[in-house]
Amino acid sequence: MSASTLLVGLGNPGERYANTRHNIGWQVLDALAARHQLTFRRSEWRTEIAHGCIGGRRVLLAKPGQFMNRSGNPTLSLLRYYRIEPARLFVICDHLDLPLGILRLRAGGGAGGQKGLRDIQERLGSQDFGQLRLGIGRSPGKMDAAAYVLQRFPAEESILHQIVYERAAAALECWLAEGIEVAMARFNGSVEETPRLSHRPAAPPRETSPSC
Repeated sequence: MSASTLLVGLGNPGERYANTRHNIGWQVLDALAARHQLTFRRSEWRTEIAHGCIGGRRVLLAKPGQFMNRSGNPTLSLLRYYRIEPARLFVICDHLDLPLGILRLRAGGGAGGQKGLRDIQERLGSQDFGQLRLGIGRSPGKMDAAAYVLQRFPAEESILHQIVYERAAAALECWLAEGIEVAMARFNGSVEETPRLSHRPAAPPRETSPSC
């Protein structure tokens, strides 16, 4: 199955970085894959990929196998190999300038200090692709930002960030099915402002759409 849309979650490979703030993009893709019964497999670029159909589109979910600030090359390789236009790319990443629980969908724009996003933009020579920024908040006190993003979420935040993963997955489903403008209007903002998700379990896996 050839993909028409590429969704790239940003993170760092290896057990040391699993479930850290910086890997929230990977965690959202895991949630999205689970909702649609998609399985990740290792590709020839050391990138984990999953093929499937979401929102009536053939999609490729990808977790680059290089470190965050080198996300551009594997992303570009995937776009070229699968002949996907950069306009059909969507990148999911953490963002320090947004508090935990805030989602921000964008149709394009600068990297805002996010090094993985910036590397992709530099390799592609373009900012014209979709973004889903997930707030992780600023480091407390004088803690170094690099150390902060490589920490795991504390236990008291566990319920909130699980809600974030599911709401982010739902936002991506909406974007694929109804477009970026509808998704922005419906999902940008705080997950805590959405009672329908705050006290409900994760959505069950969904069947693959027959339209693909």
